[in-house]
Amino acid sequence: MVGIVMHAFLLALGLILPLGVQNIFIFQQGIVQRPLWRALPVVITAGICDTLLISLAVGGVSLVVLGLPWIKHVLMIGGIVFLLYMGYITWKSSIRSEQGSIQPLSIRKQIVFALSVSLLNPHALLDTIGVIGISSLPYEGIDKFIFTLTCIIVSWVWFVCLAVSGHWVGRFDSSGRWLNVLNKCSALMIWGIALFLLYRYLYEAI
Repeated sequence: MVGIVMHAFLLALGLILPLGVQNIFIFQQGIVQRPLWRALPVVITAGICDTLLISLAVGGVSLVVLGLPWIKHVLMIGGIVFLLYMGYITWKSSIRSEQGSIQPLSIRKQIVFALSVSLLNPHALLDTIGVIGISSLPYEGIDKFIFTLTCIIVSWVWFVCLAVSGHWVGRFDSSGRWLNVLNKCSALMIWGIALFLLYRYLYEAI
């Protein structure tokens, strides 16, 4: 059992640690939402999305997707366009309000954005399906349940830590200048991920 938990823990942590679109958005909401509990919608939505994706991947959807190449093409092309758009949105979000600070998103917008960055990100989808789903194949019964639950718990804990970290950063930067710089860097990183995925897609197609 300990081996299964460690396997799932290290696997999930390795996939979720890189600074991607989802992580950046949760961190940003932790910065701008006052008080911190107002960032709960984005944390809960991202957690539910990861729970759903991990459960589906372990449940066998990964085998179906990997067996139908056209689905991967759709995910990649649609996801690249989505990432380019998210980079644009992130870059434009650096604009300040009249009071000199960043306007926090409403609960509805938090949920919509969290859904989009969680479910329309090809990098996250392919990682979940191709890595977690395939890695769960050696397990059966209670072992597979423990593996799945561990991956899910790692996601939830990480999202909470991101929001809390953003909250503390925001307390030391009430002017929002640091967030402006973060948004610019995040947008460049998102565009970089999109271009990398485009390169990999074209390379594999050739």
